[in-house]
Amino acid sequence: MCEILIHSTTRGLIFDLDGTIADTMPAHFQAWKQTCEPYGINFTKELFMQLAGIPLYQTVEKLNQIFGTNMDPQKVGNEKEELFMSTLSQTKVIEPIAEIIRNYHGRLPMAVGTGGQRSVAKETLKVVEMDKYFDIIVSSDDITHPKPHPETFLSCAEQMGIPPHQCQVFEDGILGMQAAREAGMQVTDVNQYYKTVLV
Repeated sequence: MCEILIHSTTRGLIFDLDGTIADTMPAHFQAWKQTCEPYGINFTKELFMQLAGIPLYQTVEKLNQIFGTNMDPQKVGNEKEELFMSTLSQTKVIEPIAEIIRNYHGRLPMAVGTGGQRSVAKETLKVVEMDKYFDIIVSSDDITHPKPHPETFLSCAEQMGIPPHQCQVFEDGILGMQAAREAGMQVTDVNQYYKTVLV
């Protein structure tokens, strides 16, 4: 396993949360799969990866578009999140990224930029014992345009007081990587260092 490099020009670190700091993707996948089943939707791994990074209620809207269903975004989204939260205590930290966070805490400004809700993000960080490292969290509650729009990461940079081009983003999702590039930031694809297994 090769070492994860911090670029020489990097002055601030931004981390996605799900699938980057915390290995929550299997739990999210199962929660979506179970929630969608009564509506006749076969929620595949491919579909899950395609939608990764889209906020909760927008995901339901997207599913309605894809499958021609008429699910209530709030109701179905909340059902999914309840299922996910019931398994959150079993979530493990993604160690290669956790090591970077511990090493650079107090040396470089750091932020979390997530497509998830703030309350869930804070609880997830607490479960994997990473909450003490982050004062700055930008969630779906804090922005107007979700990933792949760069707003999430630009807001992180602004709050850290670091120019976007001097920020390095750690991401596992296609939409998140796209958002980071749109923001003019360095991007590290976490999938090169850790493989989550969806079952």
